Amino acid sequence: MKLTNSSTLYTFLILSLLAYLSFRLLMPSEISDLNTPETEFSTERALTHLKVISEKPHYIGSPAHQEVREYLVSQLELLGLEAHIQEGYTLNKKWNVLAKPKNILARIAGKEKGKALMLLAHYDSAPHSKSYGASDAGSGVVAILEGVRAYLASGQIPQNDIIILFSDAEEIGLMGAKLFVEEHPWVSDIGVVVNFEARGSGGPSNMILETNQGNATLVREFIKANPSHPVASSLMYSVYKMLPNDTDSTIFRELADIDSYFFAFIDDHYHYHTAADTFENLDRNTLEHQGSYVMAILSHFTTIDLNNLKEEDDSVYFNVPFIKMVSYPFSWIIPMLLLSIIVFISLILYGISNGKLQRKEIYKGFIPFFSTLVLSGLIAYFGWKLILKVYPGYTEILHGFTYNGHLYIATFVALTLAICFRLYGSFNRKERPVNLFIAPLFFWLILCTLLAIYLQGAAYFIIPVIFGLFMLFLMIRLKEPSPLLMLILSVPAIFIFVPLIQFFPVGLGLGMLVASAVFTVLLFGLLIPILASFKKKKGFSYLFFLTAIGCFLSAHFTSDFNEERQKPNSLVYFQDVDSQQSFWVTYDQTLDDWTQNYLGEEPLNAGDLISNVAESKYGTGFSFAVASPEKEIPAPEIVLLQDTIHNEIRTVKVLITPQRNVNRIALFADKEAVFKNFVVNGQSVPKHQSTGNAFENRFTNTLLNFYVSDGDPLELEYSVHADSKYPLIIQEMSFDLLEHQQFTIPERSKNKLPKPFITNDAIILQKTIDPDAMNLIIQPKNISDTDETD
Repeated sequence: MKLTNSSTLYTFLILSLLAYLSFRLLMPSEISDLNTPETEFSTERALTHLKVISEKPHYIGSPAHQEVREYLVSQLELLGLEAHIQEGYTLNKKWNVLAKPKNILARIAGKEKGKALMLLAHYDSAPHSKSYGASDAGSGVVAILEGVRAYLASGQIPQNDIIILFSDAEEIGLMGAKLFVEEHPWVSDIGVVVNFEARGSGGPSNMILETNQGNATLVREFIKANPSHPVASSLMYSVYKMLPNDTDSTIFRELADIDSYFFAFIDDHYHYHTAADTFENLDRNTLEHQGSYVMAILSHFTTIDLNNLKEEDDSVYFNVPFIKMVSYPFSWIIPMLLLSIIVFISLILYGISNGKLQRKEIYKGFIPFFSTLVLSGLIAYFGWKLILKVYPGYTEILHGFTYNGHLYIATFVALTLAICFRLYGSFNRKERPVNLFIAPLFFWLILCTLLAIYLQGAAYFIIPVIFGLFMLFLMIRLKEPSPLLMLILSVPAIFIFVPLIQFFPVGLGLGMLVASAVFTVLLFGLLIPILASFKKKKGFSYLFFLTAIGCFLSAHFTSDFNEERQKPNSLVYFQDVDSQQSFWVTYDQTLDDWTQNYLGEEPLNAGDLISNVAESKYGTGFSFAVASPEKEIPAPEIVLLQDTIHNEIRTVKVLITPQRNVNRIALFADKEAVFKNFVVNGQSVPKHQSTGNAFENRFTNTLLNFYVSDGDPLELEYSVHADSKYPLIIQEMSFDLLEHQQFTIPERSKNKLPKPFITNDAIILQKTIDPDAMNLIIQPKNISDTDETD
């Protein structure tokens, strides 16, 4: 295939347009306004709810938490529904978190007696970082509210019951979902859960499945629901499991074997769990996308039999613009792969026999492909490491996606394309494109073989390879294949792989830029029949190199922090009641003017001063500390209720009552300590199957985190060997450092915000619980007796 200068330009523009459409067509381009018919979803109407919900941070135990709950109950009642609150203590045994969530529930009766459809979103915001929870997950709550309103306005009576659950305390350990699954009678009525989540503030919403069995029926019914802009692939769930978090859907799957669809958006990741998760920062088109899913789900899943969603077979599935969804059974994976390998070998033999392929040129074709693959991967990997050295402030963004992250993706993608065009331009002077095409096809078939064995959800990668084999056949069979036909055959590769180039660093952090570079080379390889025929490949190399420079410079000029790109930082006041020592502490690696006001120019290593640190999502510990004047913060009252020894086992019961407004109590003990039994507020910590001990195989000193609501005390009952000398240590935390009357800490400047995922803006009091040094007090009240479920 030969291209002239003009046809090269036209082809390049068409390829660029296809790449643009692969992103543009993923989600709605317009939002529905207040004039939208009452029977349809309106984003603007949903936003009226979101403005109220996201007015203040509303994490569990905060004053606004109750305000949001009362508002949601009132809105459900305005829809004619009877809302009720489920409340009670629950213990997440995976993360050892104790809390008392307050779930909001309502139910719409259906005509039949079959299984019910559950619509689920959590209404609490992330603690510690003053997040307003607009996206996570206020967007899901209001999408459900508006979707249900529109559905009821249509006058439809569902075949299946519709259960609405606005779960609580999701952010601290999926506590509301756990309470519902373990204690609510409605759980046995549920056929499928549809959960709406967020891990950013924009971008397309991805459908991900949670199931213990095969997914074939779930995929088939989702396709029948026919959402307007489906974004889903069997690869997504595999990637989701790589992320350091679960969702409420996980609880339903693990504890009740109830299948779930959950819909989540992950772009603009830098707003995730921060004070920038606001009403203003939520992408309106993203909310429209969530709404389109709600309406499609309500339309379809209220009318089908939800008793028969489970089956053993799995399906590969993926979305494609215009076609929407493609799926086929796992049983096709190996036959498609084997057939592709046979066709590939046959085409090579056929090409050699008719003189279109030459062995020597085929071997030489591996040089530019593997050179670009290795060189681009190394540049992306070490390039990002170097960028972190040059811009140390980026390390304060714990999830790894910076405000200018898209510019860095564009930088390394453009640089990779520059390398590809330059190397292939050098090798394409004598070698014909058909010979150069063998190496990438060979690599793709190796990759697809590995995926078929180890990651079957990504087995659909074979589809563009099959189209590539058609291109190879045309190049061998025809003297001059049609450029238009070759363009058409390249469309699947562009539509499937271009979004993935951005997906991995957006979802997993910019440390995954190497994945963007590798995918770019792999896609370039599938487009060799077209790209290797370009005129002036060196010119395209220069163009992309200049583009990379331009994107990098744009990233540089947006690398600072301002009111729109706020720097995360942290400050904690830590007081050890036993030693009467107090410290200013931070988690930051790079101090700024606000934190330096308290930690100074030369702070000490926090690890030398403080040994126990409450666990955080990314394992972040205190970095620096400096001695601070002691403040008169009321210490908790600790009462010894029981201290007995029987058969060499000592049983201790302690009641901890905060004397101030606190949000969290963390428990610590030496990781070598052995607990035969441990009960907190009536909830038993699970015991190890082989040893029969609680808190077995700990890698840190952390035992438990209790998130306080309603000012509740914490009652502990534990058993240890009679000669055990390991005391308990508690850390009592309040998130009011900036508001507390004993401190005069100024608000952060507008270019800073509280760092998420850690205990921030907090006052922490640490105290040792040593039964040997305490007097026994008879106190009959048992905190577990005060639980109630409405």
